[in-house]
Amino acid sequence: MHTSYDLIDRRGMIMLALLGLFVLIVPICALIVPKGSPFYIPPYLVALLGKYLCYALLALSLDLVWGYCGILSLGHGAFFALGGYAMGMYLMRQIGTRGVYANAELPDFMVFLNWKELPITWYGFQHFPYAALMILAVPGLLAFVFGWFAFRSRVTGVYLSIITQAMTYALLLSFFRNDMGFGGNNGLTDFKDILGYSVQSDQTRVSLCVVSALALASGYLLARAIVVSKFGKVLIAIRDAESRTRFLGYRVENFKVIVFTFSAIMAGVAGALFVPQVGIINPSEFAPANSIEAVIWVAVGGRGTLVGAALGAIVVSFGKTYFTGALPEYWLFALGALFVIVTLFLPKGIIGTLSDFMARQSAKPPTPSPKDMPAAAE
Repeated sequence: MHTSYDLIDRRGMIMLALLGLFVLIVPICALIVPKGSPFYIPPYLVALLGKYLCYALLALSLDLVWGYCGILSLGHGAFFALGGYAMGMYLMRQIGTRGVYANAELPDFMVFLNWKELPITWYGFQHFPYAALMILAVPGLLAFVFGWFAFRSRVTGVYLSIITQAMTYALLLSFFRNDMGFGGNNGLTDFKDILGYSVQSDQTRVSLCVVSALALASGYLLARAIVVSKFGKVLIAIRDAESRTRFLGYRVENFKVIVFTFSAIMAGVAGALFVPQVGIINPSEFAPANSIEAVIWVAVGGRGTLVGAALGAIVVSFGKTYFTGALPEYWLFALGALFVIVTLFLPKGIIGTLSDFMARQSAKPPTPSPKDMPAAAE
C-alpha cells in the first residue's frame, strides 16, 4: 500500500520528467523544425508556454504556504509583481539612447514627465547582478516585514487573508501614481535587450521559456525538500493544530515567517521571468483579482500537493486563454463556477482526488480467480 506522500512524490518525478522533455523538445521544435512542419512551435506559442510556466511557479509558491502551513494569502500577486518590476527596471535601463527621447539615463516616461534626474530607487539596475538581487530581496523583505508583524500578532484565518489583500491593493494604488517613478498607469514596456540579447529574437524567447521550465523544476525540488523535512512536518502541524503545536514549545510565528518569506521569493522569481516574455509590467499585476485567481489554480489542481498547484495553474490559464477568445463575456462566470464546483465536489483538487482514488484501488484485496475457488463438495 502506498501512502499519499509516495503517490505525490511519484507524480513529482513525472512532472520533472515532463519538464525535462519540454526543455529538450521546445528548442528543437521552435528553432530547428521548418516553419511548415506540423511540429513547428511559433514564437507566440513559445511565449505563451513560458507565461504558463511562470504562473505554475507562482501557484507552487502559494501552495507551499496555503497547502502546508494553512496561510491563505490573497496577496501573492504583489510579490509576483514586485519581482516583475525589478526585472522591468533592469530592462528599461538597457534601452539607453534607443528610446523615443534618446536619453541615455532616463527612461522615456521620465523624460515625458519632465523628470530631471534618475530617482535613487533606480540606481544600480543597469547591472543584472544587482537587479537579480533585488528580484529576490524586495519581495522577500516585504514578506518578512509583513509576516513579522502579522504572525507575531497572531493574526490568522480570514483576517490574515483580508490583510494580505489590503497590502496588495495599497501597492496597486501606489504604483498607479506617476510620482512613484515606476511608469504610473502605463507601467514599463518597450524592452530591447536582456543580457545583451534582443528580447524579440526567437532564440531569446526559447531561452526564457526553457529557463522558466528549469525554474519551475528547481522550485518544486526546493519546496518538496522543505515539506518532507522536519521543518515541513512542523508546518503541517501548524496547519492542522496551531494551538497544540505552540503548546508543544514550537515558535510558530518563526516557522510562518520563514516559509512565507521563502514563498514570496519564489513568487518574485516567477514575476521576473514573466515580464520579458510578455513585454510589459504595469500596476494591474497588483490587482487583488490576480491573487484570487492564483488561489483558484491551487484549489483546482490540489491544495497541499505541489504538483497539483502547478497543474492547476497551467490548466486554468489554458482555459482562460481559450475561452476569453471563444466566449469572452462568460469566462469570469465560468471561472467562478469552476471554483465552486471544485470546492463542493473535488475539495482535494485534481491531484488530491486522483491520489485518494489510487490509494483506495491499491488497498482493495485482489479478486480471486476461478482456479483459487475451493472445489464444491460432491
